[in-house]
Amino acid sequence: MATERTLTIIKPDAVAAGHIGDIIKIFEASQFMIVAARLVRLSKKEAEGFYAVHRSKGFFESLTNFMSSGSALVMVLEGENAIARLREVMGATNPANAAPGTIRKLYATSIEHNAVHGSDAPETAAYEIGYFFPGVALV
Repeated sequence: MATERTLTIIKPDAVAAGHIGDIIKIFEASQFMIVAARLVRLSKKEAEGFYAVHRSKGFFESLTNFMSSGSALVMVLEGENAIARLREVMGATNPANAAPGTIRKLYATSIEHNAVHGSDAPETAAYEIGYFFPGVALV
């Protein structure tokens, strides 16, 4: 297995509910190293840019409204097979279908307010890391 980097976002619902520390503990217990972190408050335009791939989907407007509704913690995580492992640790997008002990089972309240985001492929991770950390030399 190769060491990879992936992007994760602790979304506004989980930040507002005070779950940042709990979620970071799960990341660390899962052997992820945090190599960059930023607390952000996305503008509607920034949220639309980040989720541009979903522009034609019915949930785009509500998703971008939600993602620009409050503070979010954006992080780059590093570890062995990080992209796939993070997706396992996060759980299914719909928390009702998420496995016990996953972040979404523990902290999400709906398919949209699902606590965390994680990159789904190496190309996506590279784009997303560049979106939030442009020109930053990550350690």
